[in-house]
Amino acid sequence: MDPHHLRLLRELGERGSVAAVARAMHITPSAVSQQLNTLQRSARVPLTERHGRRLVLTPAGRALAAAAVEVMAALDRAARAVGDHLDAPDTPVSLAAFHSAGLTWFAPLIQRLSESGGPPVRCSDEDVAHADFPALVGDHDLVLAHRLAHSPPWPADRLAVIELIAEPLYVAMSAGHPLAANPRLTAAEAGAWPWISVHAGFPLEGVLAAIAASAGHPLEIRHRINDFTVAASVVAAGEVLALLPGLTTVPDPRLVLRPLADLPATRHIDVLARPEALHRAAVRTVVETLRSIVTPPDRHS
Repeated sequence: MDPHHLRLLRELGERGSVAAVARAMHITPSAVSQQLNTLQRSARVPLTERHGRRLVLTPAGRALAAAAVEVMAALDRAARAVGDHLDAPDTPVSLAAFHSAGLTWFAPLIQRLSESGGPPVRCSDEDVAHADFPALVGDHDLVLAHRLAHSPPWPADRLAVIELIAEPLYVAMSAGHPLAANPRLTAAEAGAWPWISVHAGFPLEGVLAAIAASAGHPLEIRHRINDFTVAASVVAAGEVLALLPGLTTVPDPRLVLRPLADLPATRHIDVLARPEALHRAAVRTVVETLRSIVTPPDRHS
């Protein structure tokens, strides 16, 4: 089997359509289809099938695409067998992150790498739903992603997952809010007030659902705001509550953060990458620098 054909099969599984694969690979959709047909002739069972107007992988195709990850990693290791000295230390590394992570860590990461003579980093903020984080590794060397403890795990069969930090989530309110005097809040107390929610499908939505279930009634969702800095400004100006992360929220004297007493509320921040990306010395340097930065002082309030 041609490794290039295996890569096309893998890209189809991850990107979801022939057109998306063609755009990413800078070839025509017909060329993608022709090369997938060539791969199909070497297989004993169908690798793709039509699902409406889209071409999708069959179970056999998904199994081969997963094996293609190992093939790509093995080929990358072979290409670099001469040693890491062939990997120029000044090769740029692309990094994508959700907003609060970018706000907190992009600037110190860039500064630390510059001061230490590390590789240049190219940063991009990405506001996506939980399920869409894995797809970002197709366009970035490293992706900072977040998930709740009960969220589906990242697809480790095709991704390298590096656990970075577990971040507590707190109920945020204005400093003058009636609940601000409480050192901890129950779900019932928090559920009695109007809320800011993230948009549907985004991380943190599950914690709000748990608060509503524990309180015994739906929350009054007054606003839907994904950006934590925007949410914090709205919280500071009124009676609404919001969930804000304890380590990456910008300190604001107008805000008070309180933990939930009867519900676990934590998000896990992970680094996602294609396995072969971590064979690059420059990429590993960025990961290790991130690790050294993401060891914050205790900001529990």
